[in-house]
Amino acid sequence: MTWASVNEAQLAAAAPAASSESKIIDDLPANYSADLPPAQRELIERGRYVARLGDCVACHTGSKTQPMAGGLALETPFGKLYSTNITPDKSSGMGGYSFEQFDRAMRKGVAADGRNLYPAMPYPSYAKMTGEDMQALYAYLMQGVAPVQAANKPSEMGFPFNQRWGLSLWNWLFLDDTPYQPQAQQSAEWNRGAYLVQGLGHCGACHTPRGIAFQEKTMTGEGKNGQFFLAGETVEGWRALSLRNLWTPAETAELLKTGRNSHGTVSGNMVDVVQHSTQYMSDSDLLAIGSYLKALPAGKEDLPMQIAQGPAPRIDIPARATKDSAPDAAHYNVPADLYRTRGGLGYLQFCADCHRSDGGGVDKVFPSLAGNRSLLSDNPSTLIHIMLTGWTTPVTQTHSRPLTMPAFAQLGDQEIADILNFTRRNWGRKDAPEVQAKDVLALRKTLDAKGEKSRPFETPRLADMLKEKNAEQLVYGARLNIETRDLLPKNVGNALNCASCHLNAGTVADGSPYIGISAFFPSYAPRAGRTITLEDRINGCFLRSMNGKPLPLDSDELKAMVALFDWMRNETKPEDKVEGRGVGKISQKILPNVENGQKVYTQQCALCHGADGEGIKNAKGQWVYPPLWGEESFNIGAGMARTYTAAAFVKRNMPIAMHGNFPLGQGGLSDQDAVDVAEFFSHQPRPDFAPKVKDWPKDKKPADARY
Repeated sequence: MTWASVNEAQLAAAAPAASSESKIIDDLPANYSADLPPAQRELIERGRYVARLGDCVACHTGSKTQPMAGGLALETPFGKLYSTNITPDKSSGMGGYSFEQFDRAMRKGVAADGRNLYPAMPYPSYAKMTGEDMQALYAYLMQGVAPVQAANKPSEMGFPFNQRWGLSLWNWLFLDDTPYQPQAQQSAEWNRGAYLVQGLGHCGACHTPRGIAFQEKTMTGEGKNGQFFLAGETVEGWRALSLRNLWTPAETAELLKTGRNSHGTVSGNMVDVVQHSTQYMSDSDLLAIGSYLKALPAGKEDLPMQIAQGPAPRIDIPARATKDSAPDAAHYNVPADLYRTRGGLGYLQFCADCHRSDGGGVDKVFPSLAGNRSLLSDNPSTLIHIMLTGWTTPVTQTHSRPLTMPAFAQLGDQEIADILNFTRRNWGRKDAPEVQAKDVLALRKTLDAKGEKSRPFETPRLADMLKEKNAEQLVYGARLNIETRDLLPKNVGNALNCASCHLNAGTVADGSPYIGISAFFPSYAPRAGRTITLEDRINGCFLRSMNGKPLPLDSDELKAMVALFDWMRNETKPEDKVEGRGVGKISQKILPNVENGQKVYTQQCALCHGADGEGIKNAKGQWVYPPLWGEESFNIGAGMARTYTAAAFVKRNMPIAMHGNFPLGQGGLSDQDAVDVAEFFSHQPRPDFAPKVKDWPKDKKPADARY
């Protein structure tokens, strides 16, 4: 398209009159009368789309029951502001604004009564809007939004920042209210992307570094300061990353549409941006944004030579693993220091269940860490912020169920620093500055992230194994729990590992933890009808849950597992009651509803375990999450094949990433739903258990036993 054909009307017209893709989540009201002429309705719908592009609802909605009525607190370095009522209410909103007064407020930051607006309202960006878009937005706000009477709250700015006359000087120094001027040498797509990024999208408000007067150092990528545009800035404890030379246009469009792509997921304030704004943009607009950002020259945070190159070193197989038990080394692509450093073991315990040992994440579920821009950044603010407060993915039309990462503020400052340094070394930049414990402490104080515990359960730290004299044996025991199937293929007959049921290597409350367990053996086992040892109990899991063969009693592998349990015993005595032991109980008076169980499975479980219970694998063909039925699952002799045992486990441990509970966001179903879904999946086809005839020789068999 030539320069002559790229004009103001075409820039504005490239946006659809209405977003046909925005019907699932709809927080922008459409309240206009059906009696309006078609042309006026079309203008209002176009204005509604423009309002989405500008993300008006995110700042101007303090209460979801009063959209656009203001009242949202906006923290600034100079005090607190409250967003204003922009509904057409005449007494407290903008109902009395003429178009000229509205246009002046949007372009010059001056309200109808002559007051200067604080530039927390990004009028320096909105000044670039075309006249057509401004007219459409005005029509929508005046005729498409329901009026709400809600008085505006006064700002809480201290002297001298409460003196608004100073904003006139600020505008004189920094405001350019010239509408966007298309560049003749660029394509129509590039110009549309530049218009959206520089103007309505006001991306620079967060992503462009600020000057001494809190002004954006530049409003465009051109000119002597052009290298600062979208080069990254820290906002409210989050690192708004550099957007220069971003991914492919399609990858950027995917992130803005869905909140995630193969490089990561949005966090911080970007969650609201995607949820309220970008997911509703047309594909052509999203691709235009992606094309424009890709065309910006790389900045300091974007230099490709700073990325850790090539695959991570492969981990060695311990010498004790026999030729028969050692898997093909090519199966692994995990960092060599995963089991050898405090940061690696911390990552393994608290992060790998979602992000995986190789940092690859789970396709379309949990983000990969390789090359993640938060790991590449010099500034670790976003990483520390997420570790301390957690985050939730946006609810979008493609991902209606939000996924959460819980807060890890329970961990110590040095623990968090160790984990972040491990991830940055292995999947970010080899030359990344070290995160210090004092950095974590400083942001913890700012965010008031205390990490208070809701129960007395003490989570043992796998990293502390490195302090012990038998550290090598303990680490091997932990690894056998986590990678059971790969390290012991002769003994495991399905796709499960010990950690499939004993979460995070047996360190999660109500996730069948190993804490104190060795103190209770030998003990009488009703299913066996005799007193059994800890070794017997471990081998019982190999026979039943893993549908395999027992380990030799004198094997290094079994000794390593027992050593791990003994280490987690701590000071527990046989008569003690251990907090968080087992998986809890659930009432057997609750009668299962299989039809509801299937619905619950589809809604909450299929994401990780497959639509037909088949489990999921990664691109290398390795198991990520195990199947819940079929030949690769546990057999009918396993405890998880019993409805109420499975229900108790599900109630407290599944699904993960459902809320903010430490450490996996696990649990959250009602008792009834847990029983229903447990009945559904436990009674699906699965392997038989031939020795079942020997079970419960003396004691009463449980009512929910499968045989």
